[in-house]
Amino acid sequence: MRGTAVLGSAGTLIAGALVAGALAAPAANAASNRNSRDAEAIGVAVAAARAARAGIDWQDCPADWGLEKPIQCGWVTVPVDYAKPNGKTIKLAVDRIDATGTPAEHQGALVYNPGGPGGSGLRFPRRVTTKSKIWANAARAYDFVGFDPRGVGHSAPISCVDPTEFVKGPKLDPVPDSEADKLAQRKLAAEYAKGCAEKSGDMLPYMTTPNTARDLDVIRAALGEKKLNFVGVSYGTYLGAVYGTLFPTHVRRMVLDSVVNPSTRNIWYQANLGQDIAFEGRLTDWMSWVAQHDDAYHLGNTLAEVRHQWDTLRAAAKKEPLGGTVGPAELIGFFQYAPYYDSMWAPVAEAWSAYAAGDPQPLIDAAAADLTDTVGNIAAENGNAVYNAVECADAPWPTSWKKWDRDNSRLHAQYPFMTWANAWMNLPCATWAAPHQRPVQVRTGKGLPPVLITQSERDAATPYAGAVELHKRFKGSRLITERDAGSHGITNLPNPCINPKVEDYLLTGRLDATDQTCAPHATPQP
Repeated sequence: MRGTAVLGSAGTLIAGALVAGALAAPAANAASNRNSRDAEAIGVAVAAARAARAGIDWQDCPADWGLEKPIQCGWVTVPVDYAKPNGKTIKLAVDRIDATGTPAEHQGALVYNPGGPGGSGLRFPRRVTTKSKIWANAARAYDFVGFDPRGVGHSAPISCVDPTEFVKGPKLDPVPDSEADKLAQRKLAAEYAKGCAEKSGDMLPYMTTPNTARDLDVIRAALGEKKLNFVGVSYGTYLGAVYGTLFPTHVRRMVLDSVVNPSTRNIWYQANLGQDIAFEGRLTDWMSWVAQHDDAYHLGNTLAEVRHQWDTLRAAAKKEPLGGTVGPAELIGFFQYAPYYDSMWAPVAEAWSAYAAGDPQPLIDAAAADLTDTVGNIAAENGNAVYNAVECADAPWPTSWKKWDRDNSRLHAQYPFMTWANAWMNLPCATWAAPHQRPVQVRTGKGLPPVLITQSERDAATPYAGAVELHKRFKGSRLITERDAGSHGITNLPNPCINPKVEDYLLTGRLDATDQTCAPHATPQP
């Protein structure tokens, strides 16, 4: 679920589920898991009490963080292992911008997570400095607060490989032509998992969603808030769902947008397989739109013709990488933005159209890595490391290659765009060195207030069924469905039906008496 952040090889924010008989061995039996959770519950209470006493020493942000005044930055100290609150600690980077309204309007802090796992929320306060109209009224009532989750960015970042090597292309074609191709990819995945253990092994056992949820509660306490106001997008919805399960009485308002299916059977292996299906559907939506605008893009006036153009481009890049650096893997990495976000429909189509017209440079510039972008490449490698670390640690994964091969071969036959690329991105979890935990059973705890859930029907990164499942599990929640739409992360898109409902909930706590269905946001134009 990568969202603005990072998800499957699709830039997705999700991962998968388990199937009986093919899973990694559980880290511990039920009794020891229960004892561990009890110790962690005590540990987070200890850490939160310390954070409440310490507060946050807000200062101007470091110049190289790209966060302009009046945004301020600070640090919150958390235990690496909540079962040992007096043991090793790390510092989490947080930032905020003060509410723009009057003291009478002030309702505390609104904390944001954009997804991933591996995404940074530090840019959330910039919705005020960049004068986002969608968030202007909420900004009058709330201090906007972002943070780098554990392992991300400025918060004790983890790493698995050299960043330049990580981004360098062309990479192997994700779609294998032979058993030898599959073996080569399997070796790469195992080497990646080994690199994670070598470079970041001390942190890997603790890179879990429950620990990030505990960190979120410590941040809440450091902010001086008795209860949390939270907006989570993509993977951030799973973080919010786990937080709401572990700390139901600590929630005040919670908006969960573009939802990861929280079923323990879905986290994380099955989630990625579901993503592969959904990406194919949304790719078809986009290619149909490209065909409707053949006068602008000249890539064909039917879906079949546009799809043929994609197959032709892919084959050409496989035979001879564009500019020497852009092969099929890099093309998928770029083209997957169109199924992800409607805002990318036109930019991806424009670069593709230029290539078809004889100018490959815009496509090369968009899809190739910039090896001179040291900061960006470090962030990309770190985001991928955290993505794998969290998803591999959160849940058991199949260890049998036969299962991976069977499942992905079957899916690829019908859904070829993302299936193998997503599989290779997640395959390190099959040989992960750190323990695999059991996922939290997301449910309504005593004291959990009504939660607002928003979801587009044709979301590729987090398929619609996830929102329905969370809605069932969080009693009293309300679901807003954006019909005939599929962009990922809809609370930040202009929609005169959705935006006022989200705003009203944040400002007053009011929800509609029933679930709502909204018309789609405006269709992109060439």
